[in-house]
This record gives sequence, structure tokens and C-alpha cells, in this order.
Amino acid sequence: MDLPKEIEILFRENSELAKKLSEEISKLTPKVIEKTGLERIKIMNFCGTHEWTTTHYGIRSLMPEEVELIAGPGCPVCVTPSSDIKNMIKLAMDGYVVYTFGDAYKLPTVSHYKEGIGSLASAKASGADVRIVYSFVDAIEDAKTHGKPSVFFGLGFETTAPSYAVLFKKEVIPKNLMFYSSLKLTAPAAIYAIKIHKMSKRSPVSGVIGPGHVSTIVGSKGWDFFPEEFGIPAVVSGFEPVDILTAVLTILKDLYTGKAKLTDLEYKRVVTRDGNIYAQDAVREIFRTTDTIWRGIGNIPNSGLDLRDPFKEFNAKLQLNIKENPWDYDLPPGCKCNEVTLGTAYPTDCPLFMKACTPSRPWGPCMVSLEGSCAVWARFGSSQRVLNLMKEVRE
Repeated sequence: MDLPKEIEILFRENSELAKKLSEEISKLTPKVIEKTGLERIKIMNFCGTHEWTTTHYGIRSLMPEEVELIAGPGCPVCVTPSSDIKNMIKLAMDGYVVYTFGDAYKLPTVSHYKEGIGSLASAKASGADVRIVYSFVDAIEDAKTHGKPSVFFGLGFETTAPSYAVLFKKEVIPKNLMFYSSLKLTAPAAIYAIKIHKMSKRSPVSGVIGPGHVSTIVGSKGWDFFPEEFGIPAVVSGFEPVDILTAVLTILKDLYTGKAKLTDLEYKRVVTRDGNIYAQDAVREIFRTTDTIWRGIGNIPNSGLDLRDPFKEFNAKLQLNIKENPWDYDLPPGCKCNEVTLGTAYPTDCPLFMKACTPSRPWGPCMVSLEGSCAVWARFGSSQRVLNLMKEVRE
């Protein structure tokens, strides 16, 4: 048997272990409630894939009533500001070849560039040269073949940034290809989300499931600020059902003992304490930290990346004199993607969900990307629906 299949059997198909973990969670929860005085134990994830697993496998239906699993800002496409999309549309309509990932292709702007042109997809339909690629490498190879002025729409979190940085280090970028950075850093947004819950009338976040993909780069130590500064347990988890259940149980144990000082590492088969040092060094060499806009949320200090001066000849914003205007609310009317992104609302709390906003006709950005919470809930349903159905069957 090959290793991937062994991992799948252990972490995805192991229903007996999942049942035991669920039972342990149910037993420990009332003890945690009694010891901590919390009314609810709110656990936030910061990865779209974690939300996919939680929803797809009905993990919420296995939780005691007092344990609430919420999604945080873990979808880079969902938080790409409308102004960036509009800038890319303008470049495409002005004759530049624009390269983009597929999940950003249909991402809508809050106001159209011109009538009927509110996404890169509609720009292409209007005659612009917009090309979907799987990677920056694909864009580089294609740009070399035609030699036309081109721009790559650089999206992503810490996981994606090294794949760009390494190519700049190797000096393989053709002179006709510029880079438009819309890169985001997860940690500043995570802190922002935690503070929003703490300052609001809602119950505070009690624990964090750290993003597995991002942690392969930054390491589990990248989340130590949760226990150190906020007194909140954090666990870096894998993406299978048993991973998520183990992470929840670990957080409950940390809450019960009150001894969490560093980030727990459940995803040991991939993530290390220090992360990928080569990738970290490459990103620091190529990119500088900047303040940047998160869609529907506004400007978050030191949460973005842009090319350093030695690489300014490839910086589309500098070379094409693209100015970043002060943030203006950039969600369409009625859309609650900002609240969903920050974990202050579920997708079903939005009046547009699965009505005016569907996967085939997305109104808001969280319905576009497969990592968006709204898209995940639309495709796989919510645990609340499952619970309601179970209740109806029992009655």
C-alpha cells in the first residue's frame, strides 16, 4: 500500500477513531465550561480547506452544543479588493495580456469598469486578452513565446509567495512580464479577526486551528502569538476529518489545563516548528511588507507583500503608475462576505445566500473561490441543515 493511501485510511476513513475523538470532545466540553466559565467555546480556523473539511464531513454535527466552529480569513481570493480587480480589468482592456488564476477569473468588482464589464471574465468576453494559468511558471513560459506587454495577477497567502519569490531569485522573468501583487499575510488578519470578536458583544474566540498550508512555510511557531499575547490555544492541523477532531480536542485540553504556552503541532507529517527556512528567506529577499486592503474589511497594517526596489522594473503598480486610492466599501449591496470572512456570520446569515448569490451566479466574492465559505456551504450544505433534517426524522 502506498503512503498517501495509508494516510487517507488513518485520517479520513478511520470512523472508529473519529467516533472516539468525538466522544472525548463531548466528555471534556462540560468540564472546560465549568472550569473556565465560558458560555460557549468558539474555535476559529484560518484556512479555506479546513472549512471545506469541517463542512463537507459534517464535523459541526459532531460537536456539543457549546462548541462552535467558525471560519476566519482563510481565502485569498475572497479578500482581494475590488480596486485590484478593476485595475486588472483596465490593463486588459488597454491591451495588456493579463494572466490570472482560475478562481479569480470570475471575481466581481463592486462597480463596473464599463457597462457589462465587472470581472476579468467579462473583460475577456469583450475582447481583452485574459489568460487563465495554473502557476506563475505558466505565465512566464507563455509570455516568452509572444513578447507582448503582459501582467501577472499575483494572488495568495504565505503559501504562494515563495513560488513567486524563487522565480525572481532565479532571474527567469521575461522583460515583457510585470507582476501585480495582491499578496496577503495571514497573521495580521488573524489578529484583526480575534480583536473584532473580543471587542464585540459576541463571545470571544477561545481557540484557533492554524492553517496547515501556510504553516508549511512559516512553521508552527508563526502562531505562537495566540497563546503568548492573547492566551488562546492554537493548533496547526492537517486537512482530514481526524485532523480537525484532534485539533478541537487538543484545544479543549489546553483550555482545561490552562497551560498552553506555544502552538501545538498536530500536522507533524508535513509541518515543522521552524517551517521552510529557504522559502522564508526567499520571500524576505524579494518582497517587502506593506499595508494593504482586505475586501469588505479595509486596510490592515503590515498585511501585504510587494516587490522590493531591486525588482521595481517588474512592479506593475510602479511601472504603470497605478495608485492605490483610500479604501471605500467594496462589497455589493446586501453581501455579508466581510462578516463571513471574519467569522461573525455564517453564510446562511446572508439574505442573498443561495438566492441572488449562487455558485453559478456569484454576487459576492466568498461565493466565487472554492475556498470561500459561502461556496463551500453552497456545495456541501451546513451542519445546521443536517441537524434540522435529523430532528425531523426523529420526530
